[in-house]
Amino acid sequence: MEATKVAVLGTGRMGGALARRLQASGFAVTVWDRTREKAERLKVGPVGATPADAIRGANVVLSSLTDAAAVRSVYLGRDGIIEHAAGQLLVEMSTGGPDVIEEIAQQARVRGVRLLEAPVLGSVPAVESGTLAILVGGLQAELEQARPVLERLGEVHSVGALGSAARLKLVANSMLGIISAAAAELLAAGTAAGLERGQVFWALARYAPLLKAREAGFLRDQHQPTMFAVRDLVKDLDLALNLYDRAQASVPLTLTTRALFADGLPGSSDLDISAIVRRPARVQQPHEVQP
Repeated sequence: MEATKVAVLGTGRMGGALARRLQASGFAVTVWDRTREKAERLKVGPVGATPADAIRGANVVLSSLTDAAAVRSVYLGRDGIIEHAAGQLLVEMSTGGPDVIEEIAQQARVRGVRLLEAPVLGSVPAVESGTLAILVGGLQAELEQARPVLERLGEVHSVGALGSAARLKLVANSMLGIISAAAAELLAAGTAAGLERGQVFWALARYAPLLKAREAGFLRDQHQPTMFAVRDLVKDLDLALNLYDRAQASVPLTLTTRALFADGLPGSSDLDISAIVRRPARVQQPHEVQP
């Protein structure tokens, strides 16, 4: 039986990990990246010269791209895949926000192209172990075609119509940012109060087990290899705050968290978000506690 053909567009940290996992799982993988050498270094299969070239002959196309601008370029730009799709199922996995999903979905409907969104919760280690949480928005029939591919990457959660998964991903990443900022603050506060740093971290991780994956960062100031870069979290928090503003939702913790991460951005943009432990001990707050 011929292997399912999968094209992976974008071979950064996440896209590269997706391509490696799928190739190791027996899929016939073609890749594309705007930096061709990055795609070639993966050695998982043929490298397309353009997005349109990479998807030729594929059954399922996954895209994992930097931001909304990159998504627009790959889907709607010159050699974009919406225009050149010929029966492939397109699965957009980036964190670009709901607006860009609506833009590409509108063009997909006009051209009769099938589209799902499937942003993920988790980073490279979760890809490698097949334990991502995959948030899928779109039609059930199309999800069933994509399911054999997506289930090699993790647990699939159908969350509603197109755009629903993008919104839920922003809510989830807001929570990740808040937890990380709170952990950094309380680690410093507990240590200042005379407690042993490792014991403080152990207690915090009991309440927030996801911190364990970043123990080296929080306890030993080791923020590479990067699982989720500070600049990417700030980008996602900006998207989230735009979403919440339009919904007229009050999000003071998210606003403060964005300010804390942005404060450390100049020296830590490419480091993992655990680098929030390096922020200055005191940053300007909207309301200071009066003595």
